[in-house]
Amino acid sequence: MPDGLVVIDKPQGVTSHDVVAAVRSVLHCKRVGHAGTLDPMATGVLVVGFGHATRLLNYIVDHHKTYEATIRLGARTTTEDAEGELIVWPQQDRDRVRAQVAALTRQTVEHAIGTRLTGEISQVPSAYSAVKINGKHAYDLAREGQEVVLTARNVTIDSFDVLDIHEPDTHEGTRDIDVRVTCSAGTYIRALARDLGDMLGVGGYLTRLRRTQVGAFSIENPHVLAARCEERTFTTRDGRQETRMRARLDATKEQLLDAAMTMGQAARMTMPVVDVSDRQAQDLRYGRSIDISVDTATAAIAHPADGGEDVVAIIIPDNTMPAQSRPTVVFPAA
Repeated sequence: MPDGLVVIDKPQGVTSHDVVAAVRSVLHCKRVGHAGTLDPMATGVLVVGFGHATRLLNYIVDHHKTYEATIRLGARTTTEDAEGELIVWPQQDRDRVRAQVAALTRQTVEHAIGTRLTGEISQVPSAYSAVKINGKHAYDLAREGQEVVLTARNVTIDSFDVLDIHEPDTHEGTRDIDVRVTCSAGTYIRALARDLGDMLGVGGYLTRLRRTQVGAFSIENPHVLAARCEERTFTTRDGRQETRMRARLDATKEQLLDAAMTMGQAARMTMPVVDVSDRQAQDLRYGRSIDISVDTATAAIAHPADGGEDVVAIIIPDNTMPAQSRPTVVFPAA
């Protein structure tokens, strides 16, 4: 089984799990996962690991992320994005909202963002987000008509920049705000759109969302593989025909592996690394601590005499033995 990470440009209309299934189909292996779920409407960077590299994914999930999005102010939808139904304003609010939207300036929007939507904030995720409740995504439960109640959580917004303000071709009386957001893991951009609209008193929802970076993994990487959507028609157990969208990669196994990062490359882009000797590598694989001091989860890499590099383990501080580190994840010899 091969080991590595590959960056996929997820298309709109499929789930992150659909992309994992597409990679699994190309590689003909079961051990495939992803770091950081994207909602079906979102596109962009999805880091997919396979083989032993799947054990790096838990560390990538916590990396800060960058998104580019469009927020429509002056309207609301049932899902807080463009896939939901428009919520009609009560008659007494329509003229007020239209007048407030017309008066919006870039300075007004940036002031609202700067005072209440940057730094560490408390955010309630959207009911149509990918948050899991008892093993099911919130958006699945919401679309089934079930009541979804999510609690607030603290997130960090590193930057929330307004790129442009313009009037959309449709939806008269609204304004579209193009933004770029860099934030901590667990932040929901559609919730930012909702909250910004509420703060300005005009409502808001997300019309576009694209993730451009996860930690060091960027959409600008020349080796990013683009997935696409295609319809799949199948017959259910009760004889009904259904059509659903699925993700597809137009790449062979060899092409995917050529685009993928090796274990060593993936580790270096995921966390700090430290070189270890052959003896230290052996100790780590036996679960023993070694005489190396680290501050956080770090990849221990050995360099065999025949060349290359061997990711031995992920090590963390050994709190029982000063200036030593112990393995928390161990990889088999390359």
